[in-house]
Amino acid sequence: MKKIIVATGNEGKMDEIRQILQGEGITFASLKDENLQDVEIVEDGTTFEENAIIKARTISDLTGQMVLADDSGLEVDYLNGEPGIYSARYLGEDTSYRIKNNHIISLLEGVPDEQRTARFVCAIACAFPDGRTITVRGVIEGRIGYEEKGENGFGYDPIFYVPEFGCTTAELTPEQKNKVSHRGKALTKMYQELQKEGIV
Repeated sequence: MKKIIVATGNEGKMDEIRQILQGEGITFASLKDENLQDVEIVEDGTTFEENAIIKARTISDLTGQMVLADDSGLEVDYLNGEPGIYSARYLGEDTSYRIKNNHIISLLEGVPDEQRTARFVCAIACAFPDGRTITVRGVIEGRIGYEEKGENGFGYDPIFYVPEFGCTTAELTPEQKNKVSHRGKALTKMYQELQKEGIV
């Protein structure tokens, strides 16, 4: 049984990863599963890719294991790409997403649909024990809605409206979301990379 550590403590992310990267003889372990949740990782990169590599490399160097890490966030064009790489820390790490979501909605008050464009970006890095690292990126385009809608998903999902589905990503079923989401697309690309490596 091959174990891949995922450098996250977010159970929502772990669920998505397990659903998409299913493989014979592979188990995915979170930082919590490995008692590594207290390891300090300084995410001082300037891009999603750099931060994903920092997370994956830190845990791989520490454990000698293969490690996956993602860095993802919301880019709102009207806000010059904010919150971007600071999405998780936006308005403070302990601030609830309900507050973050409603803050973004308030910043876009009176802004018409065509100027509410936004995207979710996800970069995933895989760090190998031999020092190699590979990265992939997935993106989903959409708009910022006018209120929170939907109970599925997490984070900014309730305000991220996808015109082609006529709903937010929090209103999609997990199966629909995994096919079209930024993380779903990035994980599919990573799956292809791991196939080339003979891992899945």
